[in-house]
Amino acid sequence: MPVAAIREQELIVRLRPPLVQRPPARALLVAALLAALLTPLHATRAAAVPPPLQTWIDLTPTGGTLGAPPGVYAGPVVISRPIAIDGKGQITVDGGGKGTVVTLRTSGVTLRGLHLKRSGDSHDSIDSGLLIENGSHNVIENNVIDDVLFGITLQGSNNNHIVGNRIRSRHPDPADRGDGVRLWYSSANRIEDNDIARIRDVTVSNSLHNRFIGNRIVDSRRALNLLLAHRTLIEKNVFTDNATGITTLNSDGVIIRHNQIMHAIGASGAGIALKESGTTLIQGNEIIHCAVGLMSDSPMHAINRITVIDNRIAHNFTGVSFYGEKGGHLVLGNRFEHNLWQALVGESGHVDQNEWRGNYWDDYQGFDRDADHVGDTPYELWAYVDRIWIETPMATFFRSSPVLELLDFLERLAPFASPTLILRDRAPRAHGSDAAGSGVRPDPGGAAR
Repeated sequence: MPVAAIREQELIVRLRPPLVQRPPARALLVAALLAALLTPLHATRAAAVPPPLQTWIDLTPTGGTLGAPPGVYAGPVVISRPIAIDGKGQITVDGGGKGTVVTLRTSGVTLRGLHLKRSGDSHDSIDSGLLIENGSHNVIENNVIDDVLFGITLQGSNNNHIVGNRIRSRHPDPADRGDGVRLWYSSANRIEDNDIARIRDVTVSNSLHNRFIGNRIVDSRRALNLLLAHRTLIEKNVFTDNATGITTLNSDGVIIRHNQIMHAIGASGAGIALKESGTTLIQGNEIIHCAVGLMSDSPMHAINRITVIDNRIAHNFTGVSFYGEKGGHLVLGNRFEHNLWQALVGESGHVDQNEWRGNYWDDYQGFDRDADHVGDTPYELWAYVDRIWIETPMATFFRSSPVLELLDFLERLAPFASPTLILRDRAPRAHGSDAAGSGVRPDPGGAAR
């Protein structure tokens, strides 16, 4: 072979690329696993960001029903047209920890079967699971609202129906939580059959003719807090393990009936506390195991009497506490049982300005010789040594101590001074009578905590 041909062959061999050997399949699998394990966590999270629900809302026609598939969607969301959203318990809206999760700025919306979570944490901006602004005839039904600051907030919104929702705030300290339901200048709303727990309060401010029916509120500061909330109806609710049950301030014409209020044993706790609220009806309630069962001052005007009728007030430290110079309480047909102290009435010189009649007192010592279920002698409650802690509340700590019990016994046996008359019931119910304090008792079960 010529020398030129040999050199040409050598040049071709040198320029030919080397053969690349394919790695075995096992090596490829190991490499893929290492890549997955070494992928940064934030990259995985970034890939899992939920899609925004606002897009689906914008595509839903007015009056139509949103048809998003089940899953988790990102908030916040603003609804400004009447539509319906039925999540059937399978749609979650995640607020991302900023602001309010869902805001309604319209009327005629239905929100049903949604899970709203992770609102912001600002009390100043009232970060809520749901905010209704200037809307009416909206239906908020069977939703779960948790890990939020405020639950449902209504501002300038009337005739809405809030029914069957489960609401939880965040933070262990009740003072740091938000309100479970907050009504501000919102009237004629119906809040019904909701399961509310671990909130601050349910607050009604400058709002008229609202109805709270069949709700269960537990483990909170105040179950229901009314301020300038005239003509409110509170019926068939269960309020338990709260610092205070119901408080009203400057709220006239309130009806509180057929509720169970239990275990309000905060330092200043009361089952029901009324302040400057007249023409109030308290009927058929069970008020059990509270620091004070019912606390009330005198109504502003004598004609605006506070009527307390057919309630069971039992196992409280103090059954009822009335204060104020004008009296103005009508107490009829109630059962007072196993209270450490049945009643306190301020301004003892005005004992007859409150009317007590037909009540059952478990410590009544009279007889019923004619078997008409009415005691033959009035029930009278006198303060002996009890005047010490009535006049000096700090001395309550020593009540039932051996020394005070001995002094009380001696005072009753041979009074050193005239005792103070607290109240007089001229027609008490006799022992064995079931006519007093029948009270409709709601089911204590209700929604699960």
